[in-house]
Amino acid sequence: NIISREVGISVFDNIKKEENKYQVYYDIYEIANKFYQNNLLSKEGEKAREYLEKRQLDRETIKEFQIGLSLYQRDLLTNLLLKKGYSLSLLEEAGLVSEDHDIYIKRIIFPLYNAKGEVNGFSGRIYNGEDTNKYLNSKETPIFKKGENLFNYHRVKDEVRKMKHIILMEGFMAVIRAHTIGIKNCVATMGTSLTMEQIALIKKLTNTVYLCLDGDNAGIKATLQNGKMLLDNNLDVKVISLSDNLDPDDYILKYGEERFKGLLNNPVSYHDFRIKVLKRGVDFNSVTDKTKYINSVLTEISLETDEIKREIMLKNLANETNVWYNTLEKKLNGLLSNQKEVVEKSLTTNLEHKKNKKDKYIKTMENILYYMVNKREVITLVNNSHVYFPCDEYRLLSREISYYYDKYESINMADFSTYLMDKEDLYKVFQDIISLDLEMDIENEVILEYISVIKNYNIALEIKRLEKLIMNEVDPDLQAKISNQILTLIQNRE
Repeated sequence: NIISREVGISVFDNIKKEENKYQVYYDIYEIANKFYQNNLLSKEGEKAREYLEKRQLDRETIKEFQIGLSLYQRDLLTNLLLKKGYSLSLLEEAGLVSEDHDIYIKRIIFPLYNAKGEVNGFSGRIYNGEDTNKYLNSKETPIFKKGENLFNYHRVKDEVRKMKHIILMEGFMAVIRAHTIGIKNCVATMGTSLTMEQIALIKKLTNTVYLCLDGDNAGIKATLQNGKMLLDNNLDVKVISLSDNLDPDDYILKYGEERFKGLLNNPVSYHDFRIKVLKRGVDFNSVTDKTKYINSVLTEISLETDEIKREIMLKNLANETNVWYNTLEKKLNGLLSNQKEVVEKSLTTNLEHKKNKKDKYIKTMENILYYMVNKREVITLVNNSHVYFPCDEYRLLSREISYYYDKYESINMADFSTYLMDKEDLYKVFQDIISLDLEMDIENEVILEYISVIKNYNIALEIKRLEKLIMNEVDPDLQAKISNQILTLIQNRE
């Protein structure tokens, strides 16, 4: 923990305190999980069991994944937990109760887990067609942060180490379906966008990731985005490409176990997948289209580190486009040369950057943004203070956070990352911000101090600007006016 290290507090003591602090939430979820499982086995759970049977989920799978059921009565779980002595406010904070009734009503319940295998959330799925919302997922709570978990992660550790790779999917049903046919090294993001926390979990187990997301346009976009992010974090990335716009669950049900396993045994490299996507919609009778495609593919080939693979890809491109191999090779060599210069320059810049630590104002702005994402009350504090972030990217990110919260009334890492996906500069800043891992248990007074630091910094910048202005001013009246402005700013310092 960054703050803990800086003030000399034992990290392990902090972890122990945090675990004890949140144990009550895990206790509540354990009770709820058993409650839902019992419901599924009851007489009232007959229709839900029939639905699961039609979905080809057998009793062994249901038991393995602890699948349960919330009944039609609106307050069964609420009353159970109240009788056990838990307060209504605590149950609401835990995300299981709203006002005086259960959050999950007449839904099949799939428990979600943290990396240690503790239940920390639920996803409820309709099975009777009475609700327009197919899935109802846990809101963010003190123990559940969507972007910090990978579904099924706690089960796959031994299998991933055995198989030497992990399969990354989008939804938990895809993972469960794969499990039913003996594929037990799958995890899911519970959303389309990867986070740095999830990548860190993956890297603890393996350096090779198979991306097996949905086959529709959104899934292809997510595959490209997540694949690049994984590559940027030094992971080997391969892609399982599904046809007919299907997700893995529906693909296995439609085409069967053998065909899906055939895809797993013949994954394509991330670069090959990108080239396949680049080819979509290209008119090879158009010189403009064809040239654009060739240049895009050459750029992709230049990113391949294996020289033999590069040569094969280049020959394929020459045959495909009827352009001389030597011409393509010359262009590729130029790209490789430029990349080398960029890398060398980047290494030099990074070394310089490491020598120069971030000043306290940059750190302060980053801290404010971190807490804006993680603590909704901080958004209100920042907006009410009318603080101005002197850095453009931080200022824009602050506005996006406020806008997103106003629109959706809550923020979670994964969904907000997806929202920022098309805003590349802000997306990168956001990923840096959420990787800070700051202490969450802070008072609002600390945030107000951060805000005060930024306000004083802005005042200092304005004073410097006015001091330069007064030095070049010859009119005594204007000099006096500027001096008064400087005096007022000094008096306004907090």
